[in-house]
Amino acid sequence: MGKIIFYEGKCFSGCRFECSNGCTDLTYLPNQCNSIRVESGSFMIYEKPNYDGNQYYLKKGDYPDLHCWMGASDSVQSCHLISVERGSFNVRLFGRIEFGGQVMDLMDDCPSVMDRFQVKDIFSCCVTEGNWLFYDHPNYGGKMYLIKPGEYKRFSEWGGRTARVGSVRRIVDY
Repeated sequence: MGKIIFYEGKCFSGCRFECSNGCTDLTYLPNQCNSIRVESGSFMIYEKPNYDGNQYYLKKGDYPDLHCWMGASDSVQSCHLISVERGSFNVRLFGRIEFGGQVMDLMDDCPSVMDRFQVKDIFSCCVTEGNWLFYDHPNYGGKMYLIKPGEYKRFSEWGGRTARVGSVRRIVDY
């Protein structure tokens, strides 16, 4: 079980709200969220209800202002607890929608998809083991997307606005 605390003000001040497993709609929170403390577990937080909008991965630790989690705004409207894997990881990436085109397998972190596979775009993927984060830019920069076990026939199914994937990282318990 995890525990995350949202604070209205910076540096853990103002009104607060605690959550243990996640919530699809946090619109009843104060109008803004300017700091977060993750006491246990790992969470994805989202700028919109129902796990929509920009998403951010937070592991155990303190985030005294929104810049600490690379937030683009002070809006946090949904979150969920992520199971952290300790075993194997496997994701198969594809150069075309519906599992077509070039096939690329990953079992570890990839700081640059372009350097490793000479491609900029990933159109579909299949995750057989572990939870992953896709990033728009190399070296784990830009927008991030949670990729859980399952099949994603096109990038829009993981929330991507484009097929651009610059880097890929496993979610592990460090």
